[in-house]
Amino acid sequence: MEVNNQLKLNTVEIEQLNKKYKQLDLQDRIKKLYDDFGSKDIMLTSSFAATSAFLLHLFAQVNPNQVVYFIDTGYHFEETLAYKKQLTETYGLNVESVSAIASEHKFTTQDQTWEKNPDFCCHINKVKPLDKIKINYKVWVSGLMKWQSDHRKSLNIFEQRNDILKFYPLLDVTKEERDEYIKKHQLPFHPLVKKGYHSIGCKHCTLPGKDRSGRWNNNPKTECGLHL
Repeated sequence: MEVNNQLKLNTVEIEQLNKKYKQLDLQDRIKKLYDDFGSKDIMLTSSFAATSAFLLHLFAQVNPNQVVYFIDTGYHFEETLAYKKQLTETYGLNVESVSAIASEHKFTTQDQTWEKNPDFCCHINKVKPLDKIKINYKVWVSGLMKWQSDHRKSLNIFEQRNDILKFYPLLDVTKEERDEYIKKHQLPFHPLVKKGYHSIGCKHCTLPGKDRSGRWNNNPKTECGLHL
């Protein structure tokens, strides 16, 4: 039975959270999150894409028991699934996969919906599966960073999105700071990075490209819909 556990803060409360967390380093931001919210209220998602090890390494140090939700669209590269397995074993992650209703996923496969209507394909295979579990949490943690897209430049560390509070602990991290952290801790990159893939999603909609330019090639779409 699902329990509606969601949270809605007002503008002043969110501004106070942002002011407090902006002063903290990355690890302290995550530690503070568990002080301000119960662990059962926190939802962490990961696409196990290009440099997902960055955020997952931080969480593994602070709370190795944190559930990490992976949206299995059924269209991931084999390299993504191998990377997921590698990070799960290396950092002892507690990963749970969520996926679309079988009949709806089958429809998008037979219809090749990603070619005709990529927004609808993402809605079926990403947004709807996560919506089923999102209702059980107050805070949703994601590893978005400002430099990745114009939309992400407009975000803040905390954002109220409908009935859930979004938390982006890496939001103000520069590309150089990210790469330095990865180098310092010898974190593994997704195997497709060395082939020129900087942002990695489903195999039908991902090509090599800088930052997110290889996603939904020849389409103005820049987000799958999860973070809109």
